[in-house]
Amino acid sequence: MLALIVTGILCSCGTTSSQPTADIVFKKIDLKTHRAVTPAIQTAEWTKDWWIPRHESIRKRIAQGNVDMILIGDSITHRWEWEKDGKEVWDKYYAPRNAVNMGFRGDRTEHVLWRLKNGELDGISPKLAMIMIGTNNSRGDEYTAEEIADGIIAICAEVRKKLPETKILLLAIFPRGENPSPQREKNAQASQMASRIADGKMIHYVNINDRFLAEDGTLSKEIMPDLLHPNRNGYAIWAEAVEPKVAQLIGE
Repeated sequence: MLALIVTGILCSCGTTSSQPTADIVFKKIDLKTHRAVTPAIQTAEWTKDWWIPRHESIRKRIAQGNVDMILIGDSITHRWEWEKDGKEVWDKYYAPRNAVNMGFRGDRTEHVLWRLKNGELDGISPKLAMIMIGTNNSRGDEYTAEEIADGIIAICAEVRKKLPETKILLLAIFPRGENPSPQREKNAQASQMASRIADGKMIHYVNINDRFLAEDGTLSKEIMPDLLHPNRNGYAIWAEAVEPKVAQLIGE
C-alpha cells in the first residue's frame, strides 16, 4: 500500500540531467507497511486539549494564502514560536518570508503524515518546505532506523505529491543527549538512509549537526538546555547554518 503512495509521484522536476531526480528515486523505493508510515492522529493524553485545535488553526492560516515557506516537524520546530526560545530568531529570518510553522510537540512521522493528508498542504504552493522530523520515533525500541527513514521519506513523498512546485530542504535529525549514544546513532542512520531521496534539485539534504556539537561530540546545555530542544542560541545557530541554502532555494 505504501509503495503506491510513493510511486504515485510523477513530476519530472523539469530536468534533463543524468542524475536521478527525487521522484524517480521515490518510484524505486518500496516502503514496508509499519507504524512510522501509517498516518495517525496524536493520542497522547497531554496533547488532547491542543493538538486538533492547532491543526485546525494551521488549516485556517493556509486558507488565507500568502504562504511562501513552511516548516514541518515536531516540538523542535514548534518551539520556533516560543518567546523564550525561537520567536526572536523566527521574526528575523522567517516571518518576513511568510512562513508557517507546522511543528507539533510530540509528533512522530505518522502524526505528521496524518496532518499533511488532512488539509495542512491544501490550496498553497510555497517556495520551500523545511523538514526535520524523527527524533520522537527513536526513543526505545519501537522503531528501527530503517522505519524512521521510511517515515521521513513518506513525508517528503506526500509534500512532493501535494506541492509539486515546492522545493524541500530536508535536515538531518538533530543530536540529542549530552554524549554520543545509541539513540543518536539511530537518528544518524535514519537521516542518512532518508537522504537518498535528495536529488539536489527539488529535494536538498543538509546535515548541520556539527554546528551544535563540541569537537568531542558533546552537546552543550548552553545550546539545548534539556539536551533536546534548542534555546535562543540554538535557534540562531540553526537559522544561520541553513540561511545560505534557504535563500538559494527561495530564489532571493
